[in-house]
Amino acid sequence: MVASKLDPIDRMILAELQADGRMTNVELARRVGISAPPCLRRVRTLEESGYIRGYHADVDARALGFEVQVFVMVGLQSQAEVDLSGFEAKCQSWPLVRECHMLNGEVDFILKCVAPDLSTFQNFLTEDLTSADNVVSVKTSLVIRGAKDDPGVPFDVLEKRLEKSA
Repeated sequence: MVASKLDPIDRMILAELQADGRMTNVELARRVGISAPPCLRRVRTLEESGYIRGYHADVDARALGFEVQVFVMVGLQSQAEVDLSGFEAKCQSWPLVRECHMLNGEVDFILKCVAPDLSTFQNFLTEDLTSADNVVSVKTSLVIRGAKDDPGVPFDVLEKRLEKSA
């Protein structure tokens, strides 16, 4: 399914669950204006189709003792697919790496990392990341504070776009 093939109720379901994935099916059905059984069927279809990839708690990293957040720009020696995939697999194995994105341009990957303290991050940086195969450059930016961290997509933008194309 492409987003434009979703009907307005499916998109409302997605928007509501994105804002609060913990609400009951009865509450979700009330918010989108349908009864509970078809709402549950729609949610299951959205899950099976891959529109809903999972449900997660938004935990406060700092409250849990992860005081350090760092964005890391990584350059690789080789951009052959086998080397790109190898680096991605390595990132999957590193617990401090919370996000890994391949980029187009001067930097091959950007990583979002969290650590309880700077020395833990430095150990990861020197012992794991910079010594990994194919890594030739690493630049780090320590996060001072976050101003916005919205999950998912802006459904209001999607709705406006769909209205224009209709």
